[in-house]
Amino acid sequence: MNALIRPSIRTRLALVSGGVFFAMGLCLMAISYAIVDHSLGPEATRGPIAAFVQTGVPAAPPDGLPPVGRRVQTVQVRGGGQAATAIGLQGLITDVRARTLDSLVWTWAALVGLMAVAAGAFGWLLSTRVLGPLRDITGTARRLSVANLHERIALEGPRDELKELADTFDGMLARLDGAFASQRRFVANASHELRTPLAIMRAQVDVALEDPDVSRARLLATSRVVRDAVDRCERLLDGLLMLARSDRGLEAAEPVDLAESAARALAGVSAAAAERGIELRPALSPAVVSGDRALLDRLAANLVENAVSYNRSPGWVEVATANGGGSATLQVVNCGAAVPPDRVASLFEPFRRLSGDRTGSGRGAGLGLSIVRAVARAHGGEVTASARPDGGLAVEVELPAG
Repeated sequence: MNALIRPSIRTRLALVSGGVFFAMGLCLMAISYAIVDHSLGPEATRGPIAAFVQTGVPAAPPDGLPPVGRRVQTVQVRGGGQAATAIGLQGLITDVRARTLDSLVWTWAALVGLMAVAAGAFGWLLSTRVLGPLRDITGTARRLSVANLHERIALEGPRDELKELADTFDGMLARLDGAFASQRRFVANASHELRTPLAIMRAQVDVALEDPDVSRARLLATSRVVRDAVDRCERLLDGLLMLARSDRGLEAAEPVDLAESAARALAGVSAAAAERGIELRPALSPAVVSGDRALLDRLAANLVENAVSYNRSPGWVEVATANGGGSATLQVVNCGAAVPPDRVASLFEPFRRLSGDRTGSGRGAGLGLSIVRAVARAHGGEVTASARPDGGLAVEVELPAG
């Protein structure tokens, strides 16, 4: 029933081809009919008939067309005179005109009908060949699932619209494959990160429960270990929530000065930096953007906290903001350990640390730079990083100026 209501595109192309040819054939038939009707009409034949009656020689038709090569019916005129002869000839021409037009209509109708059918058949065959790549695209789309996103159409042929469609589809499959692979890694890493502190808590609690004579000092030590594990889980969950919020995009935007966000981030790490002998070097100029204040504060805090945490003692951290050229920038540079240049890009992946994945470091869950990149992209910007030759990392965030 649906096939009858909505025919395939191949059927529609065939019908359109036949219909267009049929309509053009009708127009051509109407034009031919009008030309013949005018050529054999009373106005066009009055002059030649008068000349024939007067001289006995047929005059050339006004349109220059040669006479029809068929036998003309004999006209018998009763009574004499040129008027009777003219009337007889006019009747003969009228009869020939009617017969000619009738034959013309039926001949053209048959030809137009046959050619319309031929055009429809040709349109069907042509559409079958042209739409073949679409069947390949449809078949690939039907076979796809999470398990075989690596498949590609790989359509060969000239660079036309169908080739461009197939290449676009292949590009979309590549992005989906990468997204699913990243999601699988993210889930595996998140599971591991959560499982580790939970295992620590369970082990500490089991040890305390199995010892009926456990001392207060032992309980306090166990409590501190459990609290540290809970803090680690809390930091991980906060990071995951922040990352998810960044991926959703902006719900509201307001003017935010990156210099103020950076100043708050520096104030938050000043005590830890002083304890480790790390000098904070701010160079903050107004850099106003339009965005979410909480997300931008977290972006600045993550960069500054990472720069302090992954630094040598004594050391230094430079934080600078600027506004110009239609963009606002926040740059954080530290003098930490040497970073291999080929490892810089991987630091922006979730749970990725310089020393390896899922190291169980107490300094963080490996989500800091991932959150920075997600927040920057949510605000229409981008973040770049480069390894310093003397050690450390230089990270720059560029956002559209508000």
